[in-house]
Amino acid sequence: MATTERRGPRQIYAAFRWSMQGLRACFRHEASFRLEVLLAVVVVPLGLWLGNGPIEKILLITFPVLVLSAELLNSAIEAVVDKVSPEFHELAGRAKDMGSAAVFLLLVMVVVTWVLILLPRFF
Repeated sequence: MATTERRGPRQIYAAFRWSMQGLRACFRHEASFRLEVLLAVVVVPLGLWLGNGPIEKILLITFPVLVLSAELLNSAIEAVVDKVSPEFHELAGRAKDMGSAAVFLLLVMVVVTWVLILLPRFF
């Protein structure tokens, strides 16, 4: 929906507050998000430490952050689906499964990226 309000620091601050509310809500209500935050808290500093040069560092930290982003979107999809249709429906289940699959693929990319970058150093 288009707005006629002026854009400025107040709107930027409001958007920031809404984003923080979303992060808090996901952390409070989604166990998988809490687990993935724990993973990110461990692997992001490790990626900064173990990466040789800026490109490796970016690759090692980008995918864990993308996992968190995908989990936020997946949780949003699940919340909307549950609100709209609390009873089981094939399409609702499919939407939830697809969101979960997106998170899974990014988790696979975390592992692949870390293995491809770090494994050659040890063998």
